[in-house]
Amino acid sequence: MFDIGFGELLLIAVVALVVLGPQRLPRAARFAGLWVRRARAQWYSVKAELERELEAEELKRSLQQTQAALRQAQATLQQEAEAARQGLDALERQDGADPAATSGAPVTPAPDAPQEKRDGSGQP
Repeated sequence: MFDIGFGELLLIAVVALVVLGPQRLPRAARFAGLWVRRARAQWYSVKAELERELEAEELKRSLQQTQAALRQAQATLQQEAEAARQGLDALERQDGADPAATSGAPVTPAPDAPQEKRDGSGQP
């Protein structure tokens, strides 16, 4: 983290022992440890908050891309539906002479030939 080796830590401990003395050194070490833990906890908290914010931004970006794709698909579908309506209108104009095709009424066969029932024996 700070790139401090064992020798440097030993030198700091000897200086602290000389400056603080043997009675106050343990309390000072506990106090220093407490501040190091607090600093680490704060760092992890900031790091976690930053990661949450980045994740939220990524989700927003993904949502916007999906919405854009849906809008594009909707526009394409509307264009295709309009083209199909125009094609149907053109077919209806071409078939203008056949009123059954445009009215939507079912077409019934003409009674030209009598229909015979067969009983399965091959005889009419």
